[in-house]
Amino acid sequence: MKPQMPTTLVLGAGELGLAVIERLMALKDRHPGLFSVLVRLPTTEAARRTIQSLRNKNVDIVHADLATNTVDDLAATFTNYDTVICCTGFVGGPGTQRKITAAVLKAGVKRYVTWQFGVDYDIIGRGSGQNVWDEQADVRDMLRGQSAINWIIISTGMFTSFLFEPAFGVVDLAKGQVNALASWDYRLTVTTPEDIGRLTAAILAHEPQIQEEVSYIAGDTFTYAQLADMVDIHLGRKIERNLWDNEHLRSEVAANPNDESEVPPCIRAR
Repeated sequence: MKPQMPTTLVLGAGELGLAVIERLMALKDRHPGLFSVLVRLPTTEAARRTIQSLRNKNVDIVHADLATNTVDDLAATFTNYDTVICCTGFVGGPGTQRKITAAVLKAGVKRYVTWQFGVDYDIIGRGSGQNVWDEQADVRDMLRGQSAINWIIISTGMFTSFLFEPAFGVVDLAKGQVNALASWDYRLTVTTPEDIGRLTAAILAHEPQIQEEVSYIAGDTFTYAQLADMVDIHLGRKIERNLWDNEHLRSEVAANPNDESEVPPCIRAR
């Protein structure tokens, strides 16, 4: 009897989920396996096209709702897989990442890559003013407090695209502005979703297998001042530069107490 092929479930088919599944599929010749993607039932034509594209690549589609399904519901799904990779952020609302982690632990999967792509929550700690960041610290405690499953955290810094999100407020190309948070000398570490997908696949394929640790990867690191210089070069003109000091950042946090995004318009300055 042939040994059973390893099974992998990717949660989410957004920018990161698609990048991860693409790179995993690219390694199939050296690391064969069966791949599935968990998504909600499609409600838009774009979502239906994405699902069909995945099916055309022999990726199995699993339908579930991470926001509304219970821990037991999710665990019943996860138990069919050796590896679960969470590529969905906080769209499910507060508590979703804790719930997913609880379901993974209940299912007893062999390996879990949690949604910790982004800032280093060990450094930030609790009390940052962002409840979802405190939740990420809870997830780390849940994983470190058990020994039944292997876990991997891949810390990447910000997604490069976040810099140009209007809600983030750092680079506003339409207005020709760069806004530095707290200091022009503070540094940003960024990585593109494509590179995160490539390196996530490489980390999972590594031999000997990586066990219960944080893997740090990065595309680039630069100061806010260097970022403004790069935007100058890209636009071919000098852009407006604004420094948002600590007082301004605290006032913005106070004005947006219900902002549960992972990368809010303002980041707490230490």
